[in-house]
Amino acid sequence: MQLPLMRWRSAWREPGALRADLLAGLTGAVVVLPQGVAFATLAGLPPQAGLYAAIVPCVVAALFGASRLMVTGPANAISLTTVALLAPLAAVGSPEYIKLALTLAFLVGLLQLMLGLARVGALVDWVPHSVVVGFTAGAGVLILASQLGALTGLPLPRGQSVWASVHSMIDRWREIEPAAAVTAAVTVLLAISARPLARWVPAMLVAVVGGSLVALVIAHVAPQWPALATVPALPSAIPPWSWPDLRVDTVRSLFGATLVMTLLALTEASAIARAMARRRGDTLDGNQEFIGQGLANIAGSLFSAMPTSGSFNRSGVNAEAGARTPLAAVFAASFLVVILLFVAPLAAWLPLAVVAGLLVLVAWGLIDVREMRRLWRDEPVERTGLVVTLVATVTLSLEWAILLGITSALLATRFSRR
Repeated sequence: MQLPLMRWRSAWREPGALRADLLAGLTGAVVVLPQGVAFATLAGLPPQAGLYAAIVPCVVAALFGASRLMVTGPANAISLTTVALLAPLAAVGSPEYIKLALTLAFLVGLLQLMLGLARVGALVDWVPHSVVVGFTAGAGVLILASQLGALTGLPLPRGQSVWASVHSMIDRWREIEPAAAVTAAVTVLLAISARPLARWVPAMLVAVVGGSLVALVIAHVAPQWPALATVPALPSAIPPWSWPDLRVDTVRSLFGATLVMTLLALTEASAIARAMARRRGDTLDGNQEFIGQGLANIAGSLFSAMPTSGSFNRSGVNAEAGARTPLAAVFAASFLVVILLFVAPLAAWLPLAVVAGLLVLVAWGLIDVREMRRLWRDEPVERTGLVVTLVATVTLSLEWAILLGITSALLATRFSRR
């Protein structure tokens, strides 16, 4: 039995294939550096958890998955779902919370692996497109609300509703720290301005460097302003060994979260893998991709990584950078380890306001206004699932949002056929 990766061995013989994968891998490693920190912060985890998720799970998914171009690692919706599901169970950022996140990654991976081995790869096709669009848009709103504190420098409590966070910010607007607001705004503007240069240098990297420099200038010019909070120093470039908490009580408490996260992760990964396959005219083995995603999450949980799935951003960058085979993802993980050996000590200079600025861009990218308009205009049957999922995501727990969205969409489809 050979690794699924070997199905691409004929592509490696093509002229320039390995060079293209190497360059794409280097680009991917640079791109994921700020993303990994941002997504881990969003999930309420130490920044290294996001970077470790871009190493071991990325390699395992490339070895055992079915997609040529999809890159697995930290993802925006997965990060938000992690904190939404685990915050009621433990204090965000506490050792218990981190242990629960590792356990959740293991259980999700185990369920994904079982579904793949049971050959039910078509399961995610039952999730209506309107539900995915509504959920991702709602996730974007939740991400924006979760970053209001870092964007303004206000100590807003975590875990509040969107309305409570906005209300708290408005009530305390006189306490907003100008340094945080200016740094975040400059980060966003730099990322947008640098997009035309993305072919040569990642826009997010430009934003991180530029935003951090602006924060240093502000600290020098206006020392009377409070110092900006920064990302904790990264302890190691090499993912350390970890072990999930598999006690019966812990597994039972994570049962619902595991089901929701598994459905979300597989839906996201399958959607990306299908899009990448269409791009290259490949056939996609959905069951093998389930297996690859499951093994990636299991491996990640053993090496201090947060839950993972396919990444929209990194997969797109990987394809645009000219990747030919899954080796590009393997190279990306390898380059990231090398980069971290030199960059890890500098993480403590990265202001949280810069990370918040990056997450604002991520959140805005999730709110696909054009697609929502298209569904509302051209697909009347999809309206119910879209609206119910979007509203429920913003107002209720994420597990209920997905369940209500799927149920309402299926009922609307059934009644429309009568």
